Amino acid sequence: MSEVGRGQKTYDFGTARGRWVRLEGPDDVLGLMNAGADGLVAVVRDAGATFLGPVFDELAGVVCTGGTIRSHIGIISREYRIPGVVATLLSEEPDEGAEVELDATGPDGVVRLVGR
Repeated sequence: MSEVGRGQKTYDFGTARGRWVRLEGPDDVLGLMNAGADGLVAVVRDAGATFLGPVFDELAGVVCTGGTIRSHIGIISREYRIPGVVATLLSEEPDEGAEVELDATGPDGVVRLVGR
């Protein structure tokens, strides 16, 4: 596994794995409503994003490139107990569908690409 990002963990969730998917807005979420979001780690830019609401409780994790743990996405991550990393600096973005691991066992939230 190789580290591809680091940020603030939303809570001490241990580790979580899922398939990477970038969601830019409501249309992307609408596309998931029929297929389901189980096993997905969603990456979003806006920490105030509310468009994840319809699928949030199905996600394996969420990564946000903005915000803080006090942002909307950080608060909802804790409430729903969905592993999250916010204010994430990505050294590279995984390909769509790549398996990633979110790690909150240390002081930071770490995003790793699995299989490399």
